[in-house]
Amino acid sequence: MAILKFRIYWEEDESVYRDVVIRHTQTFLDLHTAILKSYEFDQKHKATFYRSNDNWQKGREISLEKYDKDYKAEPLLMAETIIGSQVMDPNQKFIYEYDFNKNWHFMVELIHIDKEENKKLTYPVCVRTEGIAPSQYGTKGLIDSRLAEMEEKYDLQPEAMREGFGEEGEEDDLMTDDGGESGDTGASDDQF
Repeated sequence: MAILKFRIYWEEDESVYRDVVIRHTQTFLDLHTAILKSYEFDQKHKATFYRSNDNWQKGREISLEKYDKDYKAEPLLMAETIIGSQVMDPNQKFIYEYDFNKNWHFMVELIHIDKEENKKLTYPVCVRTEGIAPSQYGTKGLIDSRLAEMEEKYDLQPEAMREGFGEEGEEDDLMTDDGGESGDTGASDDQF
């Protein structure tokens, strides 16, 4: 049984990618689920794959479901399409589109074929993560009440800036915890 390793690049930043390994007998639905899981996206939206060439031009569509589109050729369905049936060369490429309103685009490239599977892994699985994944819904999910509290805590108003801060050039006669003056290391010259 062949194990296929795909590198899934985020279209906007090729330094952000995930490597997913999958059996050649699994479906595009399995790959779709693995991609979303590896990028920590939910599964609430429509998606489609396109078989592609080296120039990333869209070819045959492999869709999550049948959509109301005008098709030259009816798309294949992810749940019914075995990945191995669409791999035409050892560097096969696919374009993966998710959430047609947000238009997430990922470039999927076959980077390795293994003849033996790793018995310790449950396929498909993400085996490498590079870069910080984009936030599916923007920064909204990252900002919550804790961030607002932190901003308030460290929000230095002009009045707060004056407290405890002297003007430039002023010297404070602060004492250190050991009773010495600030800047005093407590060591005599003959100790060095």
